Formats: sequence, C-alpha cells, structure tokens
Amino acid sequence: MNWTLEVIVVPVSDVDKSKAFYANQLGFTVDHDTSVTDDIRVVQLTPPGSGCSIVVSKGLQHDMAPGSLKGVQLVVNDIHKARVELLDHGVSVSEVTKLGDNPVPGGHELDNVGLVFFDDPDGNSWTVQQISNRG
Repeated sequence: MNWTLEVIVVPVSDVDKSKAFYANQLGFTVDHDTSVTDDIRVVQLTPPGSGCSIVVSKGLQHDMAPGSLKGVQLVVNDIHKARVELLDHGVSVSEVTKLGDNPVPGGHELDNVGLVFFDDPDGNSWTVQQISNRG
C-alpha cells in the first residue's frame, strides 16, 4: 500500500494575501479557489514539480495559529538559482547555509546540506534544500 503525502495545511490570517504570496512570489500553481459558503473558503496551491500541495483557508477548524507552521521543506536542484529566484520575486530569504558535508559520496558539495530559509507573510517558516541528483 502506498501512503502519499498530498496536502499540507498552512495556517494563515488572510487568504488573499497568502494566495498572492504563494502564487505570485513563489510561483505555486493555484489548483482551485473554492468558496463553500461566505464563511468557508479553500485555496489549494502546488509548488512547480511537486506531488504535494498546500491549502490556505478560512472557516475551517484547524488548531494551528497563523504562522505556527515550521519546518516544511522544499527541494530544488540548485540552491543558488532558487535563492536568486526568490529574491527576484521579493521574498526575504537567507543566505545559502551549508550544514556540514554532503553525506553521499560523489555528489555536489551542497547536496543534502545546502539550505536557504524564508517565512511567508504570517511567519510560517520554510526551508529550501538542494538535492541535485537522487541517483
């Protein structure tokens, strides 16, 4: 049996502001923006190339305060290009951090250990990791 991770709920205070950040600044695809009632709205977005989406919503009961999601990680094949792309789209992102040596012999020196960090408008924290070859 496969167990696939399909959706991560990102707790936000303003659905429109969050939708704009994830779609316009990060380049996530808007899969749907559904208003169930005047009080319930769900927006699902997917990072380019990802099999897992995020949901930002209002009116759904989640026990997470806006900005409380920490440690979600995106993976790219070139951390420096990803950082430049984020900066070009107005995202405040850290410098590239190298956490030790690549534990996989023969790989790029930043694979698995090259990271940048950024927050969304509510303070939900994201990490971007370089893995250029999954071999």
